[in-house]
Amino acid sequence: MGLYKEWSETAYEERDQKEYNKFWEVYLEQEKSVYASILEGKNNAIQGKLKELAEKFDLDAVTFTGFLDGINTSLVNSLDLENLEEDSEIELEIDFEKLYFNMLNAKAPWLYELPQWDDILTQERRKEITKEYRSSKTVVKDKKVGRNDPCPCGSGKKYKKCCGQ
Repeated sequence: MGLYKEWSETAYEERDQKEYNKFWEVYLEQEKSVYASILEGKNNAIQGKLKELAEKFDLDAVTFTGFLDGINTSLVNSLDLENLEEDSEIELEIDFEKLYFNMLNAKAPWLYELPQWDDILTQERRKEITKEYRSSKTVVKDKKVGRNDPCPCGSGKKYKKCCGQ
């Protein structure tokens, strides 16, 4: 069984609410530790065998695969998670601005409020990214065409006599 499949089964197996909360509490603390370590080193390029990188961050290979699942959309070149094995050679080239945006999107203040961000993105740039994130969530509806308005097809007729029929 692949590591990603094993991670998916472990993370989303049926359990009662107390066990569910405990599992995610432990995982999110481990995830926070890995991100803090990566941000502290200002290391946007990490490479090596999956098992070695997992050990470097004090995680087992399956949990590290879960971490990779979370960071995958913030990588310059995303990974093929389905085919990862312990001896897979991986390269993580992180786009820090995209990572910060994705942390906002995940509603993970324990990650985007890490003090290590201060050395990577300026406060001003983080505010700009936050503004971009908020504007991406704003829905703008197009103006509705009224019955007596000119038809948007350009015929010159009223909408009700043209495309509105």
